[in-house]
Amino acid sequence: MTRLEELSDRYREHHRSSRSEDFVFGGDERADAFRRRVGGPDLAVLDLGCRYGALTRAYASGNAVIGVDVDRDALAEASKLGIETRWADVEQPLPLADASFDVVVAGELLEHVRDPAAVVDEARRLLRPTGVFVGSVPNAYRLKNRLRFATGAPPESDPTHLHMFRQADVRQLLRDFEHVELELISSRFLRVHRGLFANDIVFSGRRPR
Repeated sequence: MTRLEELSDRYREHHRSSRSEDFVFGGDERADAFRRRVGGPDLAVLDLGCRYGALTRAYASGNAVIGVDVDRDALAEASKLGIETRWADVEQPLPLADASFDVVVAGELLEHVRDPAAVVDEARRLLRPTGVFVGSVPNAYRLKNRLRFATGAPPESDPTHLHMFRQADVRQLLRDFEHVELELISSRFLRVHRGLFANDIVFSGRRPR
């Protein structure tokens, strides 16, 4: 069995046991944040780790989207949105031409891969000059996780998460991009302290000319 087949089996089981097909972490707030950053219409969009396409719906209309995922069954559902799909491991170089996309999306992906910096570099390769990299990662240093750690529990409960991110970590990953923007979202307690209570970090940055 190849690594891609192993990953497909692993994430097929994970996706079915953890979330419904239409689940979007952060809900409408995150979907709206991605819709604004991706933009359109008539853009070439590469959606890395698109899963069933639940988030893809927010920016698919009017754009030419290619969705990539290791879960082959999830891709079959995503294709029903009318997007092109590719079964591939995003940690391997993708068979796509340099500078061929206006936007590359990585929503809740970087925490799952062994080398996030390599995935970001691949996104940069695939973007056209001034193209936009849009994504999000869980705010792993939110108060909920800190309290879990303080009580002796693992700060992360998802076994597929290999990395934890602060805002500073995201900015470091995007150091070769311009106009980097971070937005902390998804908590009713954001007014108290965004850094401590936000569940998600949404980010974007432009590839330099």
